[in-house]
Amino acid sequence: MNPSELRASMRERRGALPVRERLDAAAAVASHLLPELAAFEGRIAGYWAVGGELPLHAVQANLPATLRWCLPVLHEDGRLRFREWSAGQTLEPNRHGIPEPSQGPLVGAEALTVALVPLLAFDAQGNRLGQGGGWYDRSFAFRRTERDHAPSPDRTLVPRLIGIAYDCQQVDALEAADWDVPLDAVVTPSAFHRFDR
Repeated sequence: MNPSELRASMRERRGALPVRERLDAAAAVASHLLPELAAFEGRIAGYWAVGGELPLHAVQANLPATLRWCLPVLHEDGRLRFREWSAGQTLEPNRHGIPEPSQGPLVGAEALTVALVPLLAFDAQGNRLGQGGGWYDRSFAFRRTERDHAPSPDRTLVPRLIGIAYDCQQVDALEAADWDVPLDAVVTPSAFHRFDR
């Protein structure tokens, strides 16, 4: 199956999930993810769930006090910026109709400690299939350079990139392009999947 066909198939599969199953999945993901986040401090980027994406309300509502929640904002240079946001603050739809925070300073991806990344599919090597626009790969491209020039193999790259997915979004293998930025982990309702970097 080529990437376009896989995207269409995964969108359909994800979109067909009943609301109750999505909410249960959100609670299960939060139960796996929140203990891991207790070790971090700084900014954490989430996303506003659209098109059947796994919602993150249960994570945001129970976030450790050491982390500040941010949402992505599309920037004219083709990369994401991020704004801190809390429930009740103003949101405005971007050109794709996705709500974005409209007030407060913007920061680049380099200023994040953790990024929770939406996806359409992932594999056991940490490869991710996104929507196809390249926003996340462009925004976190510096991670590829840092990985290639890391002074030691046990150096932790920042921000940590953690994919968020339903179990049904795992596939046997994805072909990675040169510009793809692999994930450090993926959290699904059944498990926290760590990848050896």
